[in-house]
Amino acid sequence: MFRNYLVVAFRNFWKKKVFSFINIAGLAIGISAALVIYLIVHYEFSFDKFEKDRGRIYRVVSIMHFPNQLFRLSGSPMPLISASRELTGIETTAPFLIYGVDKTEIRSGGGQANTIFKKQPSVIFADGNYFKLLSYQWVAGNAGLMKEPFKLVLTESRVKTYFRNPSDAIGKTIIYDDSLKVTIAGIVKDLDQTTDFNFKEFISYSTIFATNIKYNFGWDQWGSINSVSQFFIKLSQGVKQQNIEKQLADLRARKAKDNFMQTDYKLQPLSDVHFNADYDNFNQRQGHKPTLYGLLLVAAFLLLLGCINFVNLATAQAVQRAREIGIRKTMGSSKLQLVFQFLSETFLITLIATILSIALVPWILHIFSDFIPPGLQFNITQQPHIIIFLALLVMTVTVASGFYPSLVLSRYKPVLVLKNQAFANTGKTRKAWLRKTLTVSQFVIAQFFIITTMIVGHQIRFALHKDLGYKKDAIINFYVPFSFNNPQPEKAKVLLNKLKEIPGVQAVAFAGNAPASANTSFTTMKFKNDKKDVDATVQLKNADSDYFKLYNMKLLAGRFPLPSDSLEKEYVVNENYTRFLGYKNPEDILGKTVERGDKKIPIVGVLADFHYQSLHSSIQPLAYSAVNKNKNIFHVALSPKNGNNDAWKNTISQIEKVYKELYPEKEFDYKFFDESIAEFYKTERDTSRLLTWATGLCIFISCLGLLGLVIYTTNLRTKEIGVRKVLGASVSQIVSLLSKDFISLVIIAFVIAAPAAWWAMHKWLEDFAYRAAISWWIFGLSGAAMIMLALLTLSIQTIRSAMANPVKSLRTE
Repeated sequence: MFRNYLVVAFRNFWKKKVFSFINIAGLAIGISAALVIYLIVHYEFSFDKFEKDRGRIYRVVSIMHFPNQLFRLSGSPMPLISASRELTGIETTAPFLIYGVDKTEIRSGGGQANTIFKKQPSVIFADGNYFKLLSYQWVAGNAGLMKEPFKLVLTESRVKTYFRNPSDAIGKTIIYDDSLKVTIAGIVKDLDQTTDFNFKEFISYSTIFATNIKYNFGWDQWGSINSVSQFFIKLSQGVKQQNIEKQLADLRARKAKDNFMQTDYKLQPLSDVHFNADYDNFNQRQGHKPTLYGLLLVAAFLLLLGCINFVNLATAQAVQRAREIGIRKTMGSSKLQLVFQFLSETFLITLIATILSIALVPWILHIFSDFIPPGLQFNITQQPHIIIFLALLVMTVTVASGFYPSLVLSRYKPVLVLKNQAFANTGKTRKAWLRKTLTVSQFVIAQFFIITTMIVGHQIRFALHKDLGYKKDAIINFYVPFSFNNPQPEKAKVLLNKLKEIPGVQAVAFAGNAPASANTSFTTMKFKNDKKDVDATVQLKNADSDYFKLYNMKLLAGRFPLPSDSLEKEYVVNENYTRFLGYKNPEDILGKTVERGDKKIPIVGVLADFHYQSLHSSIQPLAYSAVNKNKNIFHVALSPKNGNNDAWKNTISQIEKVYKELYPEKEFDYKFFDESIAEFYKTERDTSRLLTWATGLCIFISCLGLLGLVIYTTNLRTKEIGVRKVLGASVSQIVSLLSKDFISLVIIAFVIAAPAAWWAMHKWLEDFAYRAAISWWIFGLSGAAMIMLALLTLSIQTIRSAMANPVKSLRTE
């Protein structure tokens, strides 16, 4: 029986190729979008699901209380890690320290030349508990060997990178940055699950305390917290998170009495590490739950639009299939059999749409490659959960799309159908209120997406083109090798002078971070005035007069700070800090001093406010000093191209040549400053791109649904159109008559969608401290665009119906 249903379904599909193609296209778009979004959401929520007892694994994070704000850090002070042995209720402690390596040297032995690798990532210091916490499988060695200093464990993939014959790895020596020598003592399998713990090289944790490395990370300072120092714990059975947090607070109160900064230690669940933007996940890409939920909503909308579109087109063809239904009922078909017949047709179309969607997915993943998580894979044969999802999706879409049309078609009375009276004397059918409701719903979704896409794009353009208080175009930044133990100031000075001699270089400065940077440094400063002491959290930057001139930064009062060899001797502050301290006139604060620790430092200048972070954040107190030893970034302003498109390329090549002469072992890695600023809004730009695609798909599917409704209506009003033409109605009058009801549906949809879109965008813009206004013209333009698209869609059928021969129309039964 089911085979017969499919055969008949295929015949109907082939008979009405255009309508079938439209249905398949609408459903394929919705299903392919749903499949891609499912892959993304499933991937993001699959992170670190494999760890045994993961519900009891937490990371200890730090919350530092500055005078006017909180700072959340994923790291823990190293004294806390050693003192945690006094805590009760902890089954396992697993600290590790992320180690940034510039140079890795593999000692080959046997008279062979050593092999050198540059900037190998994923190196950490860890102890044996780390391997127990994450359930690594050992190929050689065991967790006990990590108790000894200067021991190294590699993953199988890293062993293959370093050695031609992996079996020879054990016992070999590796030297990091010409200073740390370790011996390979073990090999573990790579974690084959989705995880943020993608480390490849593990130096025994005890090595830190056997070397001077401990001094770089404040091994005995409770106030020194760095995100490279991670601390994971596994609670004992039945122990509550709050109990450990209370013990941590008591421990700090006893051990860190001399630390002036109030700091809280909290437990972050392992399941939260991949998603919580307040704390990093080892400087890797994080998931964003609101975005994932938004993607699910987009998928639901697109599927809903595809289903509505199918319903509209299926019911639009009801007139043409009425006689078939009457004959089937006369021949003995029951209502249930007819329902299954039409559901089988829907199933066939949905199945074809799903197969087409599977073929489209690799192409979609390629188009959105910069938005798709890098580890995401699509392989049905190796991912059975995709087959299960598609099967459920096909059944859901089949029922949602085909159930109502099958009920409508199966209810026709055979006597009326065979007499061509199936739609006689039924004004109720002509109103088609359900179909109109569905069409309004489609256009509400489409209008919502149009408005939100325009507002998101408007805010991004506002952010990228706003006057930020400094020059940002035609400037490149690059680092030079730097360490506090070996700052190499002479090389940097030589490089500075050579860069000034390059013809294409307009200006150059050697300083700290650019005016806007993802890297920040904060400190607490105290200011004493006549009334009270004022504490403030102030961002510190380092620059000299060349830097301020290069970026065209405006000095409101005083002068720029004079260079100092090693100590901060004077500050230039921003307007915001000046107002925060109670001075409206910038001149009045000149000569005043602020206290940082036990030092009193005078304020010699006031800068006009500028945005040193993205527009998500408001401008806060800031101070510049000019300490030579803290400089490690070159800022180069390029001369105008003056019609020569290769000018900048040639200049940068000359800069690289000079750089390599002084630092032959280092890679020349530069970035345009305006590109760095644009990276602040990568999430927003990805969202805008996604919304643009979703909007286009929504409009396409909605217009198909509108086309279905206009076909349905013109089929019912064929005689009326013929009569009106005979009585003298013009084509334009008939087109207007047929179109006005549908345009009213679009207007109703706009009235419903506009306030919803305004509210959603108002909430989204609250995340920006500085935002563009939601202008009326955005709503007007989106409404007008939707009406024009609707008219264009309507004209496909209305003009054709209006121009039809009235003789044929009047002969139609």
